[in-house]
Amino acid sequence: MSSVLPLPVADPGTPPLTTPRAFLWWQARRQRAILLASLVFGIISNVGGALMPWALGSVVDSGLDTGLSRELFLGCALIGAIGMVQVGSNVWGHRFDVQNWLRASYNSIQLVGYHSTRTGDAVTAEMPTGEVVATVASDALRVGEVFAVAARFVGGVVAYGVVAVLMMRMSVPLGLLVLLGLPLVVGVLALLVKPLQKRQAEQREAQGRLTTLGADTVSGLRILRGIGGEEIFAGRYATQSQKVREAGVRVAQTQSLLDATQTLLPGLFLTVLVWAGARMAIAGDITPGELVMFYGFAAFLTQPLWSASETMRIFARATVGVRRIIKVLSVPTTGQRTDGVVTETVSGPAHSTELVDEASGVRVPVSGTVALVGADPDETAAIAMRLGHFVSAEALPHDDDEPDDDATARRPWWRLSGEPAEKKDDAWNRPTRFADPPLSTVRWGRNLLHELDLVEVRDRLVVAESTPTLFSGVLDFELDVRGHASREEMLEAMHVADAADVLDSVPGGLDGRVEEKGRSLSGGQRQRVALARALLTQAEVLVLIEPTSAVDAHTEARIADRLAAARAGRATVIVTTSPLVLDRVDEVVFVEHGVARFSGTHRELLRRDDEHGDQYRRVVSRAAADTPAETPAEPQTKPTEPATEPSPVAGGVA
Repeated sequence: MSSVLPLPVADPGTPPLTTPRAFLWWQARRQRAILLASLVFGIISNVGGALMPWALGSVVDSGLDTGLSRELFLGCALIGAIGMVQVGSNVWGHRFDVQNWLRASYNSIQLVGYHSTRTGDAVTAEMPTGEVVATVASDALRVGEVFAVAARFVGGVVAYGVVAVLMMRMSVPLGLLVLLGLPLVVGVLALLVKPLQKRQAEQREAQGRLTTLGADTVSGLRILRGIGGEEIFAGRYATQSQKVREAGVRVAQTQSLLDATQTLLPGLFLTVLVWAGARMAIAGDITPGELVMFYGFAAFLTQPLWSASETMRIFARATVGVRRIIKVLSVPTTGQRTDGVVTETVSGPAHSTELVDEASGVRVPVSGTVALVGADPDETAAIAMRLGHFVSAEALPHDDDEPDDDATARRPWWRLSGEPAEKKDDAWNRPTRFADPPLSTVRWGRNLLHELDLVEVRDRLVVAESTPTLFSGVLDFELDVRGHASREEMLEAMHVADAADVLDSVPGGLDGRVEEKGRSLSGGQRQRVALARALLTQAEVLVLIEPTSAVDAHTEARIADRLAAARAGRATVIVTTSPLVLDRVDEVVFVEHGVARFSGTHRELLRRDDEHGDQYRRVVSRAAADTPAETPAEPQTKPTEPATEPSPVAGGVA
């Protein structure tokens, strides 16, 4: 079966995002073949279970009437045949139930995963990261449970109809008791589903917030230890954990009431049915075999009744989960309009052309290296992100955005730029991204950047952010994200990034494994691996945000020399205030309040004897004083050789 229906599927499809029912029905149609097979085996198994009391009652009457006769042996053979059919249908039915669960669950996981990669940072602006993680880890599995239980539910309904028909043929009063009593029991159980669903949604919301807070705390643990904030975040985690516990207790209260009712009502129903059947047998209205049948039918009917209540519980949980999945899938992809208007995209310029951010006045030529410098690094980084099509107009904060209990968990890395100081503190706590001019201000050739096909933009324009993210896996896969680089090209990229020591520290070199988040590497090593990865994309326009902020001065000088040669003939934008890097770029643009104020080469700006020169020297001299010493890798890396030439700023500023 796995060879016929491989997982994951090549295309998870495009589901309707209207209601949970529409989403589940769409998924059912996608896997209709295995779902139909599961339903068939579920019906055969349940109908077999319903016929077993009928066959047993017939054998009892036959034995009492004729003794050891041919009819008695045929009845026993029929019971054995029904049992064998049940065994086979249960085995194959279970296999198809698991197939249904896996297919629905993994398809939902693929939908969330693929969509998240296309939304950029928009998804984390709409909801905490923990919510997205919980959607994959929990909600998608709830979708699978609906299809895993579907066969038992449908089979139980069909078996219920078969039992009702058989009982009506033997006794109309008992048949009516079954036909009317069982739906009444299910209806009473259904009354508890709505409050259970509401409390499950509350618990799911609290759990998502706890996951987000925990993930953010762990990822920033080193920083928290540095500023002494562990106790504050531990207290927040404990408070949210208690909220999750309280929500779980409320769910358990409703669930326990449902479970108790699920046991009590079928028991009462069975008692009434047996009592009525026994009275009719005493009165001679039914035979002893028919009494056995009625008792067997009553005992069997508790099974579809349990399946019905279990299905309601699972469907309630799945409805909560699907709403979360729909919420993630409803987040617009990067550059997509949210007003319902469908716009056609166009191809980018056939040949390299100038990239212009009209809001700031920054111009990126066809080739060469441009550096963005400013007193506020958030301003230059915002421009760089905008140049790479990583900011949407919906990122703007609103006046009615108020801080909440989760403001810390969803706090943006970038603050609002270009606002008075008194407003920045308020904006810092808002669960939104930094405010920025919309993408419509960025022009590439004749077209605005947001009008171009996003896939082409991602292929030709690459942004490497200041905080590198490394995943666990083999180093060469980590480097070659586009799958076309040779080993020689990888080694050359590592050389440009001065990351040869990484090959020594990772057992196996390019074939060695990198731990999750690159924790076996130092901060500088992680940054240099990320730089090599960005270089291997061979992007037409490469935007690097603080690519050498975590390395020492000697390493930084070598990277600056090699980077200019490696990117010759292509456009490169670097956000930095490092004098070592600035001295090797073609043009330096100074940004103030989000606008390009003046430009020139590094040495020209150092020599300027005016206000602009003073501004520039203050920024780069401060950066020179703050140059970090790289933390040694684990295991220790080889010591770096001395820099080939001194920093030109030492004499210019001193």
